[in-house]
Amino acid sequence: MAGGAYVPTVFVGMYVPQGRYNVGVSKLKHYYGLNHLHYLTNSTYRRARLFDSERFRKQWVATFGELWGELKFRILGYVLMPEHFDALIWPGAEANPSQIMQKLEDRTALFILKNLRENLGYAWWQKMLARVTLPPTVHHHAHFRVWGRKFYDMNIWSPKKRDEKLNYMHNNPVKRGLLKHPGDWPWSSWRFYFWNDASILGMDKML
Repeated sequence: MAGGAYVPTVFVGMYVPQGRYNVGVSKLKHYYGLNHLHYLTNSTYRRARLFDSERFRKQWVATFGELWGELKFRILGYVLMPEHFDALIWPGAEANPSQIMQKLEDRTALFILKNLRENLGYAWWQKMLARVTLPPTVHHHAHFRVWGRKFYDMNIWSPKKRDEKLNYMHNNPVKRGLLKHPGDWPWSSWRFYFWNDASILGMDKML
């Protein structure tokens, strides 16, 4: 496991449709209801580094965990970065990926905006609120936007692609220069897989 890369030896069974591999990213379609994995990601509006705040990191993870219990989906991996998150989930019957993402983003956005408004006496909080404020040219009922308007949703049909996404998520903090080893970044599923550490957020074990 050189470099902390996750190399699982057990494959979670997936239904693999035929003829859906040669789809360009710009034309990527996603499919719901087929009982398989989804790789999801979204960035903050204007790439604001909101998750430099440990308060916001903890709340994001807590909210993800709450939804995990409420909506009965499985979490197989994640990483929370300063301005985006990636997650590998297996939706259940309670909600599809779009519904899960909407609830996650709505709840975290409400918490973040409330805290930004309440701490305007500090420069960082002022800066972040300004960063997520919509410009006058955007005609919208809300004055702020925490998350990007569209999230990325990719169906995961194969164990190779699943492992690729897990490795990418776990090693992204190192690639970005945030630290030297993925185990030093507590805001990912790396510690669960390598140290069996579920203290921040547990995972659903692959069967």
